[in-house]
Amino acid sequence: MAGGDSVPNVHSSLDSSNKTLLKSEALYQYVLDTTVLPHEPECMRELRLLTDKHEKGFMVSPPDEAQILRMLLKLTGAKDTIEVGVYTGYSLLATALALPDDGKVIAIDVDREYYEVGRPFIEKAGVAHKVDFREGPALEHLDALLADEANHGRFDFAFVDADKPNYPKYHEQLLKLVRVGGTIVYDNTLWGGTVALPADTPMSPLDRRFSVAIRDLNAKLSADERVEVCQLTVADGITICRRLV
Repeated sequence: MAGGDSVPNVHSSLDSSNKTLLKSEALYQYVLDTTVLPHEPECMRELRLLTDKHEKGFMVSPPDEAQILRMLLKLTGAKDTIEVGVYTGYSLLATALALPDDGKVIAIDVDREYYEVGRPFIEKAGVAHKVDFREGPALEHLDALLADEANHGRFDFAFVDADKPNYPKYHEQLLKLVRVGGTIVYDNTLWGGTVALPADTPMSPLDRRFSVAIRDLNAKLSADERVEVCQLTVADGITICRRLV
């Protein structure tokens, strides 16, 4: 049965209202109702609820994760940022709202159609001038940025929520683009809890491939002396890296 198509993907029944590894739904709802949703900007709420109805709505970041991103951006005083993986732009909108008026986020995704779902909300929020959307493979766009030495160490912050097997390659590129003391955040670093399951646990082919990739990433990040690492059990797992050298 292992690896069989009959096993549903671990994220198939999720949307922004239940994307958490907390075992108590009541506790998670308490957190959302008490400290998250009352502070979610209306434009973000509207985009999140619209994205929940999308056929791939399980891909959206939950509101508590977006809140953490906004807080990190403000705490670090980030101004120039990169986002790898945009989808409909919920986390992108969170970033743009948190940046100063002269801040900029280079947002990279292979699918402009998804981004166009969220673009009206970004415009309505008055932060479109902060967003530089670039369509295409992120590895190529990041290489293009690296080709200009002026971009080395230029960025304060990066958020990665894209194709999991390429996370280690993104890490190497972003370590050159993000300044010393800057922050790189990786999403889905616990992959529905599958990273802690026995190797012979029945999983869908996608979950097995991504779970292996994420376990490999987590081991590499933990051993990487170029960064200080903190892994959070929020949402589907978030890993925060601070560049040391």
